[in-house]
Amino acid sequence: MKVLIDTNIMLDGLLEREPFNEDARALFQAIDLGQIQGYVTATTLTDIFYIVRKQTQSLERARLAVIETLEVMEVCLVDHLRLERAIASNLRDFEDALQLACAIADRLDAIVTRDSQGFAGATLPILFVSELRDRLSPALD
Repeated sequence: MKVLIDTNIMLDGLLEREPFNEDARALFQAIDLGQIQGYVTATTLTDIFYIVRKQTQSLERARLAVIETLEVMEVCLVDHLRLERAIASNLRDFEDALQLACAIADRLDAIVTRDSQGFAGATLPILFVSELRDRLSPALD
C-alpha cells in the first residue's frame, strides 16, 4: 500500500511530540519493514526543515530531520499542474490541497493524517494511523 504521510505525522515522529509520537513511530516502523510505502510532498521537506529548526534552535538537527526523511520516504514532486489543481480544489487549507493533488497524481492509495477535517471532501481515502493499522492488520501490530 502506497500512502502519503501528512506533515503533522512526520513532525510528530521527528520531534517526538506527545501524545502522537507512538502512532508516528508505528507508521515509520511499517515503512522500514516494507509493509507500506511512505510518501511525502517536496513541500513537506521545507516545512520539516523550518519547523524543526525553529523548535530545536538547531540548524544541524533540521538538516538531519530532512536527511532522515529522504532515507525512508519517496518524494512526490510539486509542479505547476499540481499547484493549479490544489488551488482549484475545494479544500480550505492549501497545504492539504497540495498534498491531496500530489497523492492523486502519483496514484497513491491513501493519505495518513491526524487532521482528517483538513481533507474534507477528498476523493482519496483519508486515514488515521489506527485506521491504517486496521486495514493492514496484523502487519502493524
